[in-house]
Amino acid sequence: MLIAIAAIFVVAYVAIALEHPLGINKSATALIGAVLLWTVYAVRGGDHTLVGHQLDESVAATAQIVFFLIGAMTIVEVIDAHDGFEVITSRIHTTSQVQLMWLVGFVAFFLSAVLDNLTTTIVMVSLIQRLISRRDDRLLFASLIVIAANAGGAWTVIGDVTTTMLWIGGEISPMNIMGAVFPASIVNLLVPLAFISFSLRGKTIAPPPKEDRLQGIELFERNLMFLLGLGVLIAVPAFKTLTHLPPFMGVLLGLGIVWLVGEIIHRHKDEHVRRPLTLAHALTRIDMSSIVFFVGILLAVACLEHAGLLATLARWLDTTIGRQDIIVILLGLLSAIIDNVPLVAATMGMYDLAHYPPDSFIWEFIAYCAGTGGSILIIGSAAGVAAMGLEKIEFFWYARRIAGPALAGYLAGAVVYIAQHAAMH
Repeated sequence: MLIAIAAIFVVAYVAIALEHPLGINKSATALIGAVLLWTVYAVRGGDHTLVGHQLDESVAATAQIVFFLIGAMTIVEVIDAHDGFEVITSRIHTTSQVQLMWLVGFVAFFLSAVLDNLTTTIVMVSLIQRLISRRDDRLLFASLIVIAANAGGAWTVIGDVTTTMLWIGGEISPMNIMGAVFPASIVNLLVPLAFISFSLRGKTIAPPPKEDRLQGIELFERNLMFLLGLGVLIAVPAFKTLTHLPPFMGVLLGLGIVWLVGEIIHRHKDEHVRRPLTLAHALTRIDMSSIVFFVGILLAVACLEHAGLLATLARWLDTTIGRQDIIVILLGLLSAIIDNVPLVAATMGMYDLAHYPPDSFIWEFIAYCAGTGGSILIIGSAAGVAAMGLEKIEFFWYARRIAGPALAGYLAGAVVYIAQHAAMH
C-alpha cells in the first residue's frame, strides 16, 4: 500500500511540475491525485471508520486554509477595485529595479512577521501588479516576495503556520524564537536578494499604463477601504491570540466588516457604479483555479501523513543519520517538495519535550528550516502556491531561475543559526 501511495504522489507531483509541457492544468492533476491517494488508502487500509475520521480531519484542516485564502484574496480585490493600492504606489518614485527589489523584499519580510507569509504574499504580489507592466519582471519580484515572506514568517510565532504549531505545542516561546532565528532569517533573504538584484543592474521599471478607474470613487472611500482592508488583515494574528480561534475566523470576520462598510458607503450610488465596487463582485474576480489546486495538494499531502509515510521517513532519518542538525536541514529541503505542516507535526511526534525542552536547538532550528525550506520550489509553501496562482509562475521557470539563490540563502541561514547557537551555548 505504501509503495502504491508513494508512486501515485510522485506521478501527480511530476504532472504538476510539467503542467505547461503537458498542457494539463495543475488543479486537475492535484484533484485526481488526491482522490486516488485516498481511494488506495481507504481500500487497502482496512479500517474504514478510521480512514473516514482521518479524512474528516484533513478536510477540516484544508477548509481552514482555503477559507483563509478566499477571504484574504477577496479583501485584496476590494482594495484594488477602490484603487486603494494607489496610496502606496503613488509614493514609490524609483525607476530602478534593484532599488525597488530591495524595498519590496524588506517590506515583505517585516510585514510577514506581523501578518503571516500567505497574506503578505497576496498583498505584495497585488501591489507589484500595479507597479510593473512587464510580466518577466513581475515573475522575479513575485518569486522574491515568496522568499521574503517565508523568511519573515519564520522568526515570529504568528508569521508561519509551523511556528504557530510549535508555539501552541510549547516547543518555542515568542521572544526567544525572535532573537534566535532573526539573524538566520535575514541572511536567508539577503543572499537571494543579492543574487537576483545583481542580474537587474541598470534595468528600469516599466510601469503599467494608467487605467481609467471607475467613476464615483471618492478619495475618502479609496483611503477608507485601503486602511480598513489592510487593517483587518493585520488584526488577524491579534484576533487569534485573543480568542484562540483559528486564523480563518479572523479573516471571515474582517471580510464581513469590509462587506458591511462597502454596502453602507455605496448604498446611494447607481447600480452600474456600485456593482464593480462591491465585495460580491470581488468574489467573482479571485482565482478559483488556484483555490482548487490548494484543495487537491493539501488533501494529497494529508493522505501521506495519515498513511504513515512522513513519520516513517522521519524515523528513518533519525536512525540512519543521527545528527540533529543534518536531519533538520534535510527536513527543510524536503518541505520544498512536501508541505511543511505534516513534516513539522511528524517531527514533534518524534522528539518529546521531556528530552528536548522548550527553546532548545532542535525546535528553533526546525522553525527556521521548515519555514524557509519551502521557498526552494514554488509549490513548497503556501506563499509559493498563492504567488503561482496570482502570477501564473511556471514550476520549471522558478526551478531554473530562483531555486539556486533560494537554496543558497537557505543553507547560509542554516550555517548562521548553527554558528550562533554554538557561540551562545
